[in-house]
Amino acid sequence: MKTIVITGASDGIGAEMARQLAARHGAGVALVLAARQASRLAQVASQCNAQGARTLVVPTDVSQEAACRHLIASAVTEFGGIDVLINNAGVSAQALFEDVQSENLGWYEQLMRVNFWGSVWCTHAALPYLKQSRGRIVAVSSLAGLVGVPGRTAYSASKFAMTGFFEALRAELRHTGVSVTTAYPGVVATDIRHRGFNAAGVAAGTSGLKEDQAMGVATCAQLILQGLDRRQREVVMTAKGRLGRWLKLIAPAQVEAMAMAALKDEVKPR
Repeated sequence: MKTIVITGASDGIGAEMARQLAARHGAGVALVLAARQASRLAQVASQCNAQGARTLVVPTDVSQEAACRHLIASAVTEFGGIDVLINNAGVSAQALFEDVQSENLGWYEQLMRVNFWGSVWCTHAALPYLKQSRGRIVAVSSLAGLVGVPGRTAYSASKFAMTGFFEALRAELRHTGVSVTTAYPGVVATDIRHRGFNAAGVAAGTSGLKEDQAMGVATCAQLILQGLDRRQREVVMTAKGRLGRWLKLIAPAQVEAMAMAALKDEVKPR
């Protein structure tokens, strides 16, 4: 039986990955589900249990190192080890940097603690067990971690940090049998942007990105899990994302224009 830890598992991409893993593996998988809201985690766990999977719900605020270490310790205590760690927890933000008042810059740090440090702390705690199982690490980054997106300076910074950290870690673990897969979703049909920070550091309530061509959650989760199964280095999910990554090397101004075009008119720099 494989033990898989998923952060940010209460809804969106994380919950969908849990459901797909349960449907695929049934009694052959133990899912350790982590997020802040215990009630939502319990609902996801029930759906996975119905498919035969074993589950453990661990309410976790990944912005706290102690909580991250408690999550991993709980997984090992319950199931004896860890085969896969999926660092999926994250928070979004949409604000022009010049609109953020100095007294509100603290949410930049909070966003970094969730998106970057939460992944670092969980990975550090899980690494000894992943080396024992020759397991797999997944980091759910974003296309904003490959190309800076205007109006998303904090979010891009946190996702670029994830990209650099896991790229370096992959090289360090090359001879251990532990694989590192970094996933780069584009715009996905979830509520993450609505709940993310605005310039004042409170929930935005809306998205600053055009979402008419947003990828479905099920498709996104399927692509990430496919990359996990294949131990892929990276999963860049959209044609625009793949184009933009390479175009950035030869025509960076054009990539900036593409990023600007993804914003709604009302949130573009004035």
